[in-house]
Amino acid sequence: MDLYLPIANLSVNALVMIALGAGVGLLSGMFGVGGGFLTTPLLIVYGIPPTVAAASAATQVTGASVSGVFAHMRRGGVDVRMGGVLVAGGILGSLFGAWLFRLLQQSGQIDTAIAVTYVLLLGSIGLSMLREAVAAILVARGRRPAKPRRRRHHPLVAALPFRMRFYASGLYISPLAPLLLGFATGILTILLGIGGGFVLVPAMIYLLGMATGVVVGTSLFQILFVTAAATMVHATTTKAVDIVLAALLLVGSVAGAQLGARLASRAKPEYLRLALALMVLAVAFRIGLGLGWRPDEIYTVELN
Repeated sequence: MDLYLPIANLSVNALVMIALGAGVGLLSGMFGVGGGFLTTPLLIVYGIPPTVAAASAATQVTGASVSGVFAHMRRGGVDVRMGGVLVAGGILGSLFGAWLFRLLQQSGQIDTAIAVTYVLLLGSIGLSMLREAVAAILVARGRRPAKPRRRRHHPLVAALPFRMRFYASGLYISPLAPLLLGFATGILTILLGIGGGFVLVPAMIYLLGMATGVVVGTSLFQILFVTAAATMVHATTTKAVDIVLAALLLVGSVAGAQLGARLASRAKPEYLRLALALMVLAVAFRIGLGLGWRPDEIYTVELN
């Protein structure tokens, strides 16, 4: 069943797009991360233009984050004050990212920039996750002693002025730190179509020193508003949001996330992290291969 995507300017199999959304939703439910960082590269591999893939993936992440935010708010797992600062930074980052997106678009380098950024980002994150997963497995098997962790914010964060209290997070730090973190996430959301959770959550724990009980909920709170803002920015500036594609992905991801959450409860977390790390590295390798692989047709002619 083929459907025409008006913005991507090509036809796709609707069932394949729904299945792709379901697969990403399944992984999101199993691993507890947003699906945007996998949706965009998988769409690129399928053949969707990177600009459309990034913009449409942000739309999908917005819809998929709604239920998660309400669930965490009901159990008090959201630091609204911290989330508000992160959202403010994220919206500013989205506006700056849109300007950068248009600049790269006008120079004709946006597709290459998205692909290269994904290879670098996914490669570094994947290697870090792989190292942590292997260490956790060795600890679980008794081959390595567990290292005690102390929750504290980074010295650079401690040096920033204008401190304020974030009671739910148990912090007394400068709001400039989460503002800058949100700004960086907003840029990534615009350029790559990611929610930013797989970058934001570790940063909130290891840089800001937030209490783990509110990290995921606060991250989803920020992701919801920033991806919504990014969608609006894309729709009004870059014109790259394909609502048909986003709808197909969202239908699949909602169902897949529910199934993934059930499967996650039956698996050991260290092995889930290992599987996710290998998957992230595989996607990074495939995109990197596409950057260096010589295509069958070097030149194409487009008729207007």
